[in-house]
Amino acid sequence: MEQLLKKHFGYDAFRPLQGEVILHVVTGKDALVLMPTGGGKSLCYQLPALVFHGITLVISPLIALMKDQVDALRANGIPAAYINSTLPVSEVMKIEQQAKRGEIKLLYLAPERFAVPQVQVFLQSLHISLLAVDEAHCISEWGHDFRPEYRNLRQLRTLFPNVPLVALTATANVRVREDIREQLSLTQAPVFVSSFNRSNLTYRVQPKKKAFDHLLNEIRERKNQAIIIYCFSRKSTEKVVADLRVNRISAEAYHAGLSPGKRSEIQERFIHDQVSIIVATIAFGMGIDKPDVRLVVHMDLPKSIESYYQETGRAGRDGISSDCLLFFSKGDRFKQELFIQNMASPKERDRARRQLQDMIEYCELSSCRRKFILRYFGENNIEKVCNNCDICVPKKESTLLSNNTEQVFFDDELHEILRDIRQDIANTRGIPPYMIVGDQTLQDMSRYYPQSLSSMSRMFGIGKEKLNQYGQQFVTKIQIYAKTKGIAEIQPRENKKRKETGVVLISSTIQQTVDLFAEKKSITDIAALRNMSKSTIIGHLEQALEQKQQLDLSHITDISIHRFGIIARAFEQAGTYMLAPIRTDLGEEYSYDEIRLVRLMLKAHSIRLGEE
Repeated sequence: MEQLLKKHFGYDAFRPLQGEVILHVVTGKDALVLMPTGGGKSLCYQLPALVFHGITLVISPLIALMKDQVDALRANGIPAAYINSTLPVSEVMKIEQQAKRGEIKLLYLAPERFAVPQVQVFLQSLHISLLAVDEAHCISEWGHDFRPEYRNLRQLRTLFPNVPLVALTATANVRVREDIREQLSLTQAPVFVSSFNRSNLTYRVQPKKKAFDHLLNEIRERKNQAIIIYCFSRKSTEKVVADLRVNRISAEAYHAGLSPGKRSEIQERFIHDQVSIIVATIAFGMGIDKPDVRLVVHMDLPKSIESYYQETGRAGRDGISSDCLLFFSKGDRFKQELFIQNMASPKERDRARRQLQDMIEYCELSSCRRKFILRYFGENNIEKVCNNCDICVPKKESTLLSNNTEQVFFDDELHEILRDIRQDIANTRGIPPYMIVGDQTLQDMSRYYPQSLSSMSRMFGIGKEKLNQYGQQFVTKIQIYAKTKGIAEIQPRENKKRKETGVVLISSTIQQTVDLFAEKKSITDIAALRNMSKSTIIGHLEQALEQKQQLDLSHITDISIHRFGIIARAFEQAGTYMLAPIRTDLGEEYSYDEIRLVRLMLKAHSIRLGEE
């Protein structure tokens, strides 16, 4: 899994809970995953999709989000496609044929298309290995973004009864979670709940007095950085945009009153860094998977904590520190009340009023804002002071670019040069700059000055595909810059702190195997060198593992990912590490050596999780 993670996505380690979810999904089991925006939900089905033999079908409600994710997957060398209303019939037919031939690993589909009988017939003709329902809160009437077409997804279980299903959402309270489980027949599936804490986000609330002047200051402090500003109405968005342009700040309005073509154009310009500021209505979801938004501003009161959390969650999805600013006045309450009074359903009115009261309570807090948000989502194991909201740090003047005092100081001049290279490459390839490399990767390059492809491969977010496609262009520019400035390459510190373990004596014959394995020799090669069977060599490694020897298994190539997944699932279902029951279940097609090797890898994974 970690090899695939580095190869395709350029990451050295999983984020919190990702590893556990992925291991669970790979064994072919259902799951409900609650993970905050920017926490890496998509990877929980994208990485298993590479392991499964067939197609992973992803249900996603937003056309723009589909396109972003598919473009990003393709940029990482992963065959993916989407089918939605923006495609001509000829293109849809082409994608359907590719899917039938097994040329696509992930296929994204809008929920309304799933209800079409012809589409269901097409899907049943495919070898589907995994079902993923993204933005799963949309299926619940209790959610903040209920979509009736999501109710059709209950048929997934009827059409694909033996295919594992994973539902994912960033915003769901306990009531919504239970509704999701019931609607998608996930009542027996485990619920993986990651912390809702976005530690890289700073939460601030300011009085609305002179709000636009304060907004100008915030924008001017963030030259060329991506910013989203939310307003209550279309009229407000247009006014804010007009006022910004009077002050020579380029911005675009984005709301439901624009034609689909115009909205699509604005989104494309935003994600391609051709426009930095978008002003949008809070009632309209943008569906933009842009990781480098540095500021989210609410000029008006959001309708609920769920909405606010999701909208602020568009900031800092790449993990770099970003700001969330809300302007509040008591007059906002009356605007919302008028809106609520026009609701036809008494049930809807009561729920909206409760949500509004929660939002007002948040704005009027005299204690930690982060703590309030986390408690709202049922999370209580939190620090008394977060050191990253205006209550806990009332006079905080600025936000550091990283919580790590090391991923903080970098060469600004080189950083701008590399940003220009990234933009040029993106323009040539017709994809957003962040899909070339992210901001954190540029910061790493500007901090460590990598001057070879080997050094570049150690930068955050640089996988094999990106190294091959773009690595040399960045390396060449850094070499020229470093030579001009007389700067030497800097070796980055290890990402993970190694835990000290006691020295354990093992036999010399086992130690010889361990030493050869540490030299990245394969198990097959070690067996040949030592004139021993592979079974004996794997046994040596298992004994070393049990005696607390640290083993790096990342170079193992003695088994395919597909066969590993099948054997791993067999171990999981059997609930034992004994070899014989697994061999009986799998049959003679799978050798004892393969089964023993998978057992070694599973044990190593369990030990590592226990240490962490």
